[in-house]
Amino acid sequence: MEITLFQKCIFELVGTTVLLLLGCGICAAVNLNKSKAKGAGWIVITVGWGFAVMSGVFIAGPYSGAHLSPAVTLGFALAGLFPWAHVLPYVVAQMIGGFLGAVLAYAFYVDHFAATADEPDTILGCFCTMPAIRHNTVNFFSEMLATCVLVFLILALGTKGNLASAGNVPVGLGSLGAFPVACVIMTMGMALGGTTGYALNPARDLGPRIAHALLPIKGKRDSDWSYSWIPVFGPLVGASLAACLYLLIY
Repeated sequence: MEITLFQKCIFELVGTTVLLLLGCGICAAVNLNKSKAKGAGWIVITVGWGFAVMSGVFIAGPYSGAHLSPAVTLGFALAGLFPWAHVLPYVVAQMIGGFLGAVLAYAFYVDHFAATADEPDTILGCFCTMPAIRHNTVNFFSEMLATCVLVFLILALGTKGNLASAGNVPVGLGSLGAFPVACVIMTMGMALGGTTGYALNPARDLGPRIAHALLPIKGKRDSDWSYSWIPVFGPLVGASLAACLYLLIY
């Protein structure tokens, strides 16, 4: 039976929700007071995010292709691998999923957020990214280059000879195999995540940032909207450059 666009969007929504529940949950576990995982460190965060993406791919891969990111969707469309008519519905589903995943992570760690009320930056960091050194030009370049490398690697993984999956799987992370994608995300975090926290995905950052703004979190600060455009437009520009590079080389 053919899967409709609506059904594909539902899988994108659910996959992105699980991705952000686990991803924001990892940040909360490592950073919030009285968590048993507090202080576990950057390696745990990068490995955890890799497996969070893998979990989303397991859910959505066979049905929607598991883009799970507006940047990936844009990159595939520009590379001629995804219909433009499906871009906006996918992006809407991904953004809703990002918001819902962050809300669920907050509900799971609500007592620990309350125990960290005197650390508003830590609370914000459990939802969205913040730069280690605030320098907008360099921060934008970091997100752009990191996402360019990520999307180019995903496109390269999907070429003949690298394709991990067999059968009629929709184009996306799911067509590459969940574990190779997880490895790529881990490598990106370890190598290129130290400057900005490697958003790489507008749905990963903007959806949870909106959740932070709306949720009744004790002791929270503003949601840093002056920075919020960087983890949205940096990845989108990077994905566009990756698509151009892919078309030039392949």
